[in-house]
Amino acid sequence: MPSNVDEATPASAQLRPGEVSLAGVTKQFGDMTAVRELDLRVRAGEFLSMLGPSGSGKTTVLRMIAGFEEVTSGSIRIGNQDVTRLPAHQRPVNTVFQDYALFPHLSIADNVAYGLKVRGESKADRIASVTAALEQVRLQHVADRLPHQLSGGQRQRIALARALILRPRVLLLDEPLGALDKQLREEMQIELKSMQREVGITFIFVTHDQEEALTLSDRVAVFNDGRIEQVDTARAVYEYPETEFVARFLGLSNIIPAPLAAQLTGSDRAISIRPERVRLIEGDAAPRPHDVILDGTVAEVVYTGPTTRVLVDAADGLRIIAETPNSHHPSADVRVDRGDRVRVAWEADHAAALP
Repeated sequence: MPSNVDEATPASAQLRPGEVSLAGVTKQFGDMTAVRELDLRVRAGEFLSMLGPSGSGKTTVLRMIAGFEEVTSGSIRIGNQDVTRLPAHQRPVNTVFQDYALFPHLSIADNVAYGLKVRGESKADRIASVTAALEQVRLQHVADRLPHQLSGGQRQRIALARALILRPRVLLLDEPLGALDKQLREEMQIELKSMQREVGITFIFVTHDQEEALTLSDRVAVFNDGRIEQVDTARAVYEYPETEFVARFLGLSNIIPAPLAAQLTGSDRAISIRPERVRLIEGDAAPRPHDVILDGTVAEVVYTGPTTRVLVDAADGLRIIAETPNSHHPSADVRVDRGDRVRVAWEADHAAALP
């Protein structure tokens, strides 16, 4: 079975606690189909990111797993329990939202304890559990504060503590880092992954941020138009995209159309090559034995900080992007200007064939 389609899990199959199986799941809103006969199996204890543009269906899938949206057809199982028609509060999941949804009038300790109080646990047990949960997110010193007295990153960690204290089989995260600035978001990505490893429960994470998905995930499911285009490890999805949509959506990619690919490599399919795999051949430097080479003219040189991107116009209107890491010594970096004639090259086995 190709990795861009997850095999439907037979209804009789035994699932481990924390595994999630969607079989033939469709969701319609009136005449609009948001999710189309989707099959997906999330492994117990893995960090799976659902990545895609707005309107691709990823958030709808998360809400169906949570029980906030009804399934039009198909089934959802968590462990060996069919939860397709089960109300949200009876499912072994918890959800962390982008806005955190903390109660503004309650202390941090009371916010974290809220679910345990609703569950009817004793005050002594609640105090012990809240202390442990706050220690886990390293925020025990803010227990008596109110939410507005915390930073965005601290509120995000409190929302996680409140969700994890209930020990759900599955934690659902709906773009929980989206409201943070870039630096704090990157710091929280590392903390979130570390926390997931520590607690060992299944995380299903929705994001439209490609870098975030690659950083956090054991596997990435790339959504488009209510379907999964590809689901695989972060490395496999990035290095070996199986569709043109995945190649174009996930980072930058050079798409060589089939007719030109046939001339260059003998392939009968279009190929995708990442810009960091493309290099400039300077002066009289000899190409490598398995290089694919194109001649062109430099259209633009873009300095990005860590890298320099050179946009090269080749034959038939094709534009190739080559990306080179910048060194500490500018004299060793790319030395081309707009209008220069250049050769670009990449190793043949670094390209991915597209359907």
